[in-house]
Amino acid sequence: MAQMGTSYENMIIVVGNYVERLISKYTYWNRTFGADHFFVTCHDVGVRATEGLPLLVKNSIRVVCSPSYNVSFIPHKDVAMPQVLRPFAFPRGGNDVENRTSLGFWAGHRNSKIRVILARVWENDTELYVLNNRIDRSIGHLLYQKRFYISKYCICLAGSQVNSARISDSIHSGCIPVLFCSTIYKFGTSLPSLMKISESDVHWLKQILKDITDEEFRALHRNLVKVQKHFQWNSPPIKYDAFHMVMYCGTRSQIIHHVDD
Repeated sequence: MAQMGTSYENMIIVVGNYVERLISKYTYWNRTFGADHFFVTCHDVGVRATEGLPLLVKNSIRVVCSPSYNVSFIPHKDVAMPQVLRPFAFPRGGNDVENRTSLGFWAGHRNSKIRVILARVWENDTELYVLNNRIDRSIGHLLYQKRFYISKYCICLAGSQVNSARISDSIHSGCIPVLFCSTIYKFGTSLPSLMKISESDVHWLKQILKDITDEEFRALHRNLVKVQKHFQWNSPPIKYDAFHMVMYCGTRSQIIHHVDD
């Protein structure tokens, strides 16, 4: 999109000029003002570069990879794209509940307020493996990845960086993602294959996880295994994989968007 060292202001101009060329050259863009088009932003650069294009953000479908886009993400229109660091180091986690001897796992940099609190409260706990540092993926016999396969719950926290494959790693390995949310609304506190916890409950994290019965955990795990195929990228794409699910959500979003209009 832009050369290294280009300012955000110049990126906005570059993207703006590109969209203007689309508008002037292609009639199929103008017939819906871009509402039947989508654009991908998987980093904060893409978000900043579109700030000067309110009609693009309002009309076109934004496909994002990050939970940090809550300011510009429009739920009834935009689509989430699973971010995966391919290839996976290990095969999918499946019928391995008995091997999951660790209650919970998180390792990463303390680059957000909730991460600082989590590390401070739980880094010395004997049942939650909370490491106040990132485990280098390239050393230590893949210690980071292996932790996903021996843990029941994998904690997913927002940080300062917008690109993270932690949720997809958790789903692939069969570790129940635990999402910390600043605000929980509409969807309740849990879904059939993951847990959602308010950030204000971080001090009670272990008790919340221990209160989940073995039967409830096994049900979550079974559901998680069922949805793994939807978070797998394949080349060429395979039916019901991540590519097709993004396309399906984009098509559905476009229909809803037109109905709302």
